[in-house]
Amino acid sequence: MAFDQNSFGGQNPFTKNGSTQADDNVERFDSKGRKVKKGGSGKAPKAAIITAVIVVLLFVVATNSYYMLDEENYAVVTTLGKAEAVSQAGLHFKIPFIQNVRKVSKVIMGMPIGYNADTGESIQEECIMITKDFNFVNTDFYMEYMVSDPVKYLYNSEDPEGTLKMLAQSYIRDTVGIYNVDDVITTGKAEIQSAIKEKLTERMIAEDIGLSVVNITIQDAFPPTEEVMDAFKNVENAKQGKETAINNANKDRNEKLPLAEAECDQIVKNAEAQKEARINEAEGQVSRFEQMYQEYSKYPLITKQRMFYETMEDVLPGLKVYIMDEGDTQKLLPLDDFYGTDDAGTQNAGGMNAAEQEAAE
Repeated sequence: MAFDQNSFGGQNPFTKNGSTQADDNVERFDSKGRKVKKGGSGKAPKAAIITAVIVVLLFVVATNSYYMLDEENYAVVTTLGKAEAVSQAGLHFKIPFIQNVRKVSKVIMGMPIGYNADTGESIQEECIMITKDFNFVNTDFYMEYMVSDPVKYLYNSEDPEGTLKMLAQSYIRDTVGIYNVDDVITTGKAEIQSAIKEKLTERMIAEDIGLSVVNITIQDAFPPTEEVMDAFKNVENAKQGKETAINNANKDRNEKLPLAEAECDQIVKNAEAQKEARINEAEGQVSRFEQMYQEYSKYPLITKQRMFYETMEDVLPGLKVYIMDEGDTQKLLPLDDFYGTDDAGTQNAGGMNAAEQEAAE
């Protein structure tokens, strides 16, 4: 019987891997009495490993052959170095391991300039600026921007946000420097914001890094010292009082002006009515005169006498007659009642009583 080790403790030269060579030639049988071939036990594990590897590869290929895109993101698909932007939301397919997909947000993003958005503390090197009248002012800005071209955003600049911030700081300082401190703190904020946005928008188009400025606003602007700040507060209060007075005056004007206009319209309408009435009256008189003239042209003498009598009827009732004789003696002939009656109560044909007729004779 052979042993694994010799009498000196070494490996037996007639053994292989700690077992006798005769063991390799021994026939083996399974539990059912079937002969087991040599080396048959290692084939099944190898096949299982290969199958598992294939399944894993298929899973990896399947998971890398599509991607999902929502409404808030762009997709930049790179095929062998060539990039293409995809903006339509939904399920998209790609070539596994050849096409790579990177997502870029579409939403509007914000960037504080001059202060820390988390703590609210001012950043001195960003917020302190000098104005046109050589005053220092602390100014905080908030800029809103978005990605306009995702391909250029990823590949035209190494740090597009950093580039945008540096350009914004440059134009902010340049614009604030051409305004007085009073304008920066009080009335000129809207104009300054508009000028900065216009300049920065033009520069971003020239840089072509795929970003666009949506809006930029002054969050806060104040002098660096308390005394100056109090003075500017007083100025601001005075300006607000001025605006209040102007608004009240405009309110009073808006209330009184319609009343005055209504009165003016009423006066004009009354004048127009009087004008029309007088025109109509004049036209009526003209028409009457023309009718009278037509009658006069037919019977001149009779018409003349009738007109004379009608005139006398209007004149004589209010007439007082004075009769003077040769001796400068004045006698009053009362003709107050032109149609008066005589003592007998009768009226003569001329409209005078007997005494008046006798005096007249």
